[in-house]
Amino acid sequence: MRSIRFALQPLLDLFHRLRAVTMPEMKAALGTQVDVTVFRQLSTLPYQTSYSHRGAFYTLHSIPRFNAQDLWCCRGAWFSRQGTLLDTAAALVDAAPAGYGVGELEALLHVPVKDPLRQLVHAGRLHRQELDGLYLYTAAERRRRQEQWAARQAQGSPEDSSPDEFWAARVLFYRLLDEQQRRLYAGLESAQVGHGGDRLVAQALGLDEETVARGRRQLLGGEVQRDRIRRVGGGRPRAEKKRLKS
Repeated sequence: MRSIRFALQPLLDLFHRLRAVTMPEMKAALGTQVDVTVFRQLSTLPYQTSYSHRGAFYTLHSIPRFNAQDLWCCRGAWFSRQGTLLDTAAALVDAAPAGYGVGELEALLHVPVKDPLRQLVHAGRLHRQELDGLYLYTAAERRRRQEQWAARQAQGSPEDSSPDEFWAARVLFYRLLDEQQRRLYAGLESAQVGHGGDRLVAQALGLDEETVARGRRQLLGGEVQRDRIRRVGGGRPRAEKKRLKS
């Protein structure tokens, strides 16, 4: 055990002195030109790499003092409690009250995030939706992204704050309804908007346009089932009990 500790001591001294170090610096401390030798020593330590600078900086788990966003900067390199840039971006967007735009997230992470966000959307880990000509990135989970979308709309310019806040309240009310009531309510909102209402309401409530259109048609046509949530025959088919053959 002492021999292992002795071999690691130059590396430990380097980490404690600089806190975040590069591969060339670790090679110099260990007196080697071989990457494998450094990684062999690192494998015995709890370490992580930076999400910035293409992972070129290393630190020990015990060193960073993460901020409220679980980020830490040292020597110009950025580290995250989540580790990779993909996991960091996903966690931040999930936790954001109103989602994030690309520029907002780049200002927070100090690195380009367009490609990572695109990867996360394609992998189904995040959702994106167009807002005022730009993409807003929100959580993949439907209810969470509805909350974030409503909050973002409520963050409009001061002169438009009242309508946006009223729409956010509508979204909160919408979540209290059952399936048929949600569909009909969405249809009512679409009918009030007029042309393009199906698309607008579908985006705001996280629904398919056809669901909104069906609710609008049912409401305007008086096709409302007062005593049931789904129409007769709707939902999953009832499972039949299997009887053992005698």
